[in-house]
Amino acid sequence: MIIEYPADLLADVQRRTQGAKLTGFVPGMGADHPRLILIGEAPGREEIKQGHPFVGASGKELTKMVELAGLTRDEVYITSVVRSRPYSIKHVRDRKGQLIEEHPNRTPSQREIKAYGHLFDWELSQVNAPVLVPLGNTSMHRLLGPQAKISELHGKVLHQPIMHLNQQEKYELGDHDYWIIPMYHPAAYLYARRLEDTVRADWIKLGKWLKEQNR
Repeated sequence: MIIEYPADLLADVQRRTQGAKLTGFVPGMGADHPRLILIGEAPGREEIKQGHPFVGASGKELTKMVELAGLTRDEVYITSVVRSRPYSIKHVRDRKGQLIEEHPNRTPSQREIKAYGHLFDWELSQVNAPVLVPLGNTSMHRLLGPQAKISELHGKVLHQPIMHLNQQEKYELGDHDYWIIPMYHPAAYLYARRLEDTVRADWIKLGKWLKEQNR
């Protein structure tokens, strides 16, 4: 399944992000009836190029972790809180000493996350999976609020409502409970290999929990 977003929500995002350093658009996609939803931060350069979520270096690691939980990518749905690639502008010198402009990935701003807020909430309601797996702080904060810490909650099973953006443009808890299992972002241990054993153990534990719950 590739989600088709309502035209009015897409227009709302476009209006709210006008002038922002964002490029491209990658829709969420996955199983029609997924066992869980994996929620990332935002697509990167490779995701924009291919038009699919999590296909770069982090995506390869995510596939390995999903398999550790006894799942395949065909059984899950993958999205992110921002659907375009946030980039910054940097001027650096190449090997010849010439000044060049680069556009590296960056973390989306709170304004950009809120710009996608109604679209993201609509997407979760349409996919309607009972288990949400936020990958890293950005997506976890969108679901649970800024007080949540991935270092404390990774691999833990929570059962509670999640934050949504109301008509007054404020975040508030909804009235529907989800199973929420925060995980480190796959990129986290690419840069901090000390986390690898912890990340692997968390995904194995997730697989065991899914079996116990018959999910």
